[in-house]
Amino acid sequence: MQAEIINSTDTPFARITGVGAYRPRRVVDNAEACRFIDSSDAWVRSRTGIVTRRWADAGESLGVMGEQAAAKALAAAGLDPADLDCVIAATFTHLRQTPAVAAEIAHRVGAVNAAAFDLSAGCAGFVHGVVLAADAVRGRGGHVLVVGVERMTDLVNPADRATAFLFGDGAGAVVVGPSATPGIGRAVWGADGSQADAIAQTEPWNVLRDAPDREFPWMRQEGQRVFRWAVYEMSRVAERALAASGVPVETLDVFLPHQANVRIIDAMAKRIGLAERTVVAKDIVTSGNTADASIPLAMDTVLAAGEARPGDTALLLGYGAGLSYAGVVATLP
Repeated sequence: MQAEIINSTDTPFARITGVGAYRPRRVVDNAEACRFIDSSDAWVRSRTGIVTRRWADAGESLGVMGEQAAAKALAAAGLDPADLDCVIAATFTHLRQTPAVAAEIAHRVGAVNAAAFDLSAGCAGFVHGVVLAADAVRGRGGHVLVVGVERMTDLVNPADRATAFLFGDGAGAVVVGPSATPGIGRAVWGADGSQADAIAQTEPWNVLRDAPDREFPWMRQEGQRVFRWAVYEMSRVAERALAASGVPVETLDVFLPHQANVRIIDAMAKRIGLAERTVVAKDIVTSGNTADASIPLAMDTVLAAGEARPGDTALLLGYGAGLSYAGVVATLP
């Protein structure tokens, strides 16, 4: 006799129910960010749109920053941490191979009943996490915490003219829970491993074991190559994500792309054909590129500033090392 597998939930839909953010205390202007390279405030502003960024101090670890953002997201969702079923941390700056920083964050917030794991997909990791969280809620029920948290200053070479001024640190988090109506659409995601060298660590960690005198394995990227890929290929992904959710581009309320560069954001918005009324997040101006934290930080900013409202339809578009990408339409909490 064949046993029947029981579906654990009657919940057909999922949505984001709360968002939270944490920004390190230290504000760093372009002059300070460029102190070891031949560049200037005017050049950085004109090429990236960045004016300031936040850099974490020794006490602002991934676990600490993740906890702060998570606690705010849980409060906004009105959820007891003990009711969380899973914690996902999207990051690629966790310098310990194991254990996962998600387990530390779960412990810090009191998510005593939650599974916890890290997810690494470059700067697309947070959107991957939202997609997995939505699938988990639709399939299992319950609530999932997704945290995007990075200490980019741990992996960026301050003497590298291509990256020294680009990045900032921080954390953003969302709670994904059950919904009676659709709140997170069908995702479009993928990866182009043939371009894995466009954004990569210079060497694997084992070089420090085998040759301690070697230089630290910094993160590096080919800026122009990534710029072209993002503008052309990610615009197509955005269009596909809108189509997958049945959202006409002219009705989109908010565009929340990965905060890589203002010029990339502007070029994508133009190619996608966004309406003039659509709010385009540019949190990068005061936060820099915070990698996996950039989209939840931008979401928090547009909501806190009143530029976007709860219930607005937003397109989340992440992309980065891999080269990986993920786009999904979601209703703002």
